[in-house]
Amino acid sequence: MIRRTDLRGRGAADYRDVVPRADFDVEAALEAVRPICDAVRHRGVDAITELTARFDGVEQTDIAVPVAALHRALEGLDPAVRAGLEESVRRLRATCEAELEQDVTTEVVPGGTVTQRMVPIRRVGLYVPGGIAPLVSSVVMNVVPAQVAGVESIALTSSPQAGHGGLPHPTILAACALLGVEEVYAVGGAQAVAMFAYGAGPCERVDLVTGPGNIYTVSAKRLLKGVVGIDSEAGPTEIAVLADDSADPAHVAADLLSQAEHDPMAAAVLVTPSPTLADEVEVELDKQVSVTRHAERVRTALSGRQSGIVLVDDLEQGLAVVDAYAAEHLEIQTRDAAAIARRVRNAGAIFVGPFAPVSLGDYCAGSNHVLPTGGCACHSSGLSVRAFRKAVHVVEYDEGALRDVAPHVVTLAHAEDLPGHAAAVDVRVQER
Repeated sequence: MIRRTDLRGRGAADYRDVVPRADFDVEAALEAVRPICDAVRHRGVDAITELTARFDGVEQTDIAVPVAALHRALEGLDPAVRAGLEESVRRLRATCEAELEQDVTTEVVPGGTVTQRMVPIRRVGLYVPGGIAPLVSSVVMNVVPAQVAGVESIALTSSPQAGHGGLPHPTILAACALLGVEEVYAVGGAQAVAMFAYGAGPCERVDLVTGPGNIYTVSAKRLLKGVVGIDSEAGPTEIAVLADDSADPAHVAADLLSQAEHDPMAAAVLVTPSPTLADEVEVELDKQVSVTRHAERVRTALSGRQSGIVLVDDLEQGLAVVDAYAAEHLEIQTRDAAAIARRVRNAGAIFVGPFAPVSLGDYCAGSNHVLPTGGCACHSSGLSVRAFRKAVHVVEYDEGALRDVAPHVVTLAHAEDLPGHAAAVDVRVQER
């Protein structure tokens, strides 16, 4: 079911080209999403409703979800699901509030200060996938950090569902109501990103789009980056597990399976120096997949080129491999897992030890599950309260402080052949 790659004996190397990867060609998909985004830009809601009919099989008269539908969904929500959402919100809000950065003022010289002021993004558009599975947890992961950051205008969108009257899944609507988000749209895919970027009908354009999605959603975010801010390119999910022979093969297999059930393109990778563990995990996968609900989807993901078992000489080589892979989710199931985890540089989120499965982070760890995929964790971070705020430098100098530094400013301006820069200082400090 799952391929093996043997890297033993290869020594130090750049492993980025040999680790399992999906055929996730965002550049190729750009050509598919470009006309979609152009249509929304020029024809607005008319284009969106046509695209929704084509891709979602839903005929729409209005892309906005009525507020009454949100409240009905919350009233009909299973109390146990509501309790789970409330606990997820509580834990994530606690970590977001702890991350909230304060303004910092530095007195550079007497009379001269620079303040880094943290300013919330004014308006954001949050994308919640709802195609294969209604990812209600993604409502929490997007909305809570935006609210804690102080964003004043929040819009959320999710794919319309033919089986739910053309609205997003009721559990998603209920979560919006629970969190007090009332501007919700029944739009999915690339057209949703374009709606946020350009504005359409009742949806005013936003300053930032966040949230995970399929290849077309990710491609639209890449295409429109610059027109609108984006968090990261968060596509189909991926898990890497770095494990030695102390790991429980049933745990490892269950964790690989858990992420594979998200999507046929999901990636599940085990990196281990133990051939015995690899064998035992394969046996466990066969056993567990045969009884799981979404067996076909899981098998497709596990047998794809994006998934595999990678054999390494030792944990040192294993660390190099997982750093090269830069997984969205990385589990460390080894002896002294905390020490190993501290040495990891590239991962969206790291789950340490046998009792911190990725599923915990998907829902109730207090961490955020909107994370960079496709190797982007080597340069990007997961969604957090910081994504919804920006830093503005506020510079205040009095006359004496400017006079003191003026010769340096004037000299550097002339060194760059920018005499106008020098004159803007001279006019203030020259004796009249």
